[in-house]
Amino acid sequence: MYNFVTLFNSAYLSRGLVLYHSLIKHCPQFHLYVIAFDDATYDYFQKFPQPHLTAISLQAFEDEKLLSIKTTRSATEYCWTCTPSTVLYAINTFQLNHCVYIDADMCFYENPKILFDEWGDKSVLITEHHYTKPYDQSEESGKYCVQFVGFKNDKDGLMALNYWRNACIEWCYARVEDGKFGDQKYLDDWTTRFNKVHVMAHLGGGIAPWNMQQYYFSKSGQQIIGKEIITGNKFEAIFFHFHGVKIYTDHIVSLTGDMYEMNSDALHLFYLPYVSKLMEVSKHVHKQTKRQFDANGAKEKSPQKPENFLSLLKWYLYDIRQDIKNINGKRTKQRMKYKHFYYCNG
Repeated sequence: MYNFVTLFNSAYLSRGLVLYHSLIKHCPQFHLYVIAFDDATYDYFQKFPQPHLTAISLQAFEDEKLLSIKTTRSATEYCWTCTPSTVLYAINTFQLNHCVYIDADMCFYENPKILFDEWGDKSVLITEHHYTKPYDQSEESGKYCVQFVGFKNDKDGLMALNYWRNACIEWCYARVEDGKFGDQKYLDDWTTRFNKVHVMAHLGGGIAPWNMQQYYFSKSGQQIIGKEIITGNKFEAIFFHFHGVKIYTDHIVSLTGDMYEMNSDALHLFYLPYVSKLMEVSKHVHKQTKRQFDANGAKEKSPQKPENFLSLLKWYLYDIRQDIKNINGKRTKQRMKYKHFYYCNG
């Protein structure tokens, strides 16, 4: 039995359900614990219970320490602050021997057993961003990604988990400050700070918009196979992290956020099927709930222009920091080609 925990509100309900359905399809033995970050999400799962899924209300989850700092954080920062606490809550409340935090905007394409086998007898499992060089934000955002982070219910696992929880309660903001950023930069030194920490080696665990440029993808039967361009090494795609996907009220979807390069393989094997699943699930949820809320989190129309001045300025300054030769703006202009918007039928 593989134990997972995630958190989301009703604006992410379609993403959370696509994640859940992918586990149903590919992972025969699992349980997913969902910290429902609003009443609409909790009420949905109470009215429409799902096998192998336990929903926990925010009121049941929050403790005095979390509540004491809640008003000092934005909604996003509070979610980040709560990440380690979700794992600790699940382990303590349900007496689990392990638990893995997973982001709600992920989708599995293969049984994650291979990742658990790799984890072996270590107490903590973390995953690298594996940034493609032009997008390397390790200095700002951290070497490791809080997307698939596992802890065993043992001395070393709980030591790391409690350290992370306490650190996030003390400081967890959407800014770079004194070597910190959100909940993520805290992981940078874990391989030396704690014992029995394993860094995932399987490239199929953690494919994401910031690293997909390093691979070719193809279909082999029901599997998606990745091929690392620089080495030629092949691997099975285990999960993809759809960070940055944003759905607008006029049925336009921004696939990758700010200007990540995407090849045709990634578009047709990952992104378009994922958007299709989101649309299918959201239609079903809206029918079930008589559209009391938007399960895709659509709140506004798509921008008239895919790139705006602040977005381009951010990347221009970033490119200069990476290499002063980029002062001519050529690299930033190249990025403008990779703002991917897609029309769906809603």
